[in-house]
Amino acid sequence: MDKFANLQAFVGVVESGSFTRSADRLGVAKSMVSRRVTELEQALGAQLIQRTTRSLSLTAAGQQFYEHAVRILAALDEAEQALSSASSELRGRLRIAAPLSFGLRHLGEAVNDFLDRHAAIEIDLDLNDREVNLIEEGLDMAVRIGDLADSTLLARRLGTIRFVTCASPEYIARHGAPRTPDDLERHIGLHYNNVTPAQAWQYYAGDKRLPVVLPALRVRANNGDALAAAAVAGQGLVNSPTFIVSGLITDGRLVPLLQGYARPPVGIYAVFPPGRLVPRRVHAFADLLGERYGDLPQWDRAIGIEGG
Repeated sequence: MDKFANLQAFVGVVESGSFTRSADRLGVAKSMVSRRVTELEQALGAQLIQRTTRSLSLTAAGQQFYEHAVRILAALDEAEQALSSASSELRGRLRIAAPLSFGLRHLGEAVNDFLDRHAAIEIDLDLNDREVNLIEEGLDMAVRIGDLADSTLLARRLGTIRFVTCASPEYIARHGAPRTPDDLERHIGLHYNNVTPAQAWQYYAGDKRLPVVLPALRVRANNGDALAAAAVAGQGLVNSPTFIVSGLITDGRLVPLLQGYARPPVGIYAVFPPGRLVPRRVHAFADLLGERYGDLPQWDRAIGIEGG
């Protein structure tokens, strides 16, 4: 019996709530996870997980054993880190989630750089704009943009995300350009619906917060690249993160607007599951992202934004 593999399978089932998701995390068949948990129960002489056709739940013995199992696996990981620290070589699998547009545009280069530096590292990358549960999905780290709703997560700020309102030259030729946020009520807006309209179209003049004036929201999407494409096609104004539209501005397909006003910037963070030892390979990858993005990343410098 492989006690370590059986512990991993059991903890994976508990944290993901599913034999299938635990199998996906470990890269093995569902039947193998089921066999490992059964082996563990037989060796202990106690049922750990109550199984029904629709749900799983821990028995009292299972809850007690889970708490010990998590500490054992954490101690093993800490021992691995101590050994790898001595040899300076990073190894193992790194499971990362990130927003789709940011991941496609900017995370790929960082991942490739990290792989080039560390030959014994493997990376699983989940690009999705939904907010994933790090524990249930077996993730080591997620990149998140904006306010962090879950205060239990361990977080490290990597840099600053700024926004710019822009439209295509064709849209401006047809509809004119808004000179102040009050003019938005006479314009068409393209809205990112993972935030509220009041958040997306909030402006400041210096330190003064202005009343929210909404454009007519003609297109709503949960992906920033889809909205940027609609803006390029002349469908309306978009208030977008600069990491999405910087290149479209520099090549003239979009024109910055309302430059005397600002939507408040937000942070970009590396977040880690709570209550766990963060592996050295995860810290190292977060270090790399912090170096790359900082408070004035390349995409901001390209369109003349200054720090501060």
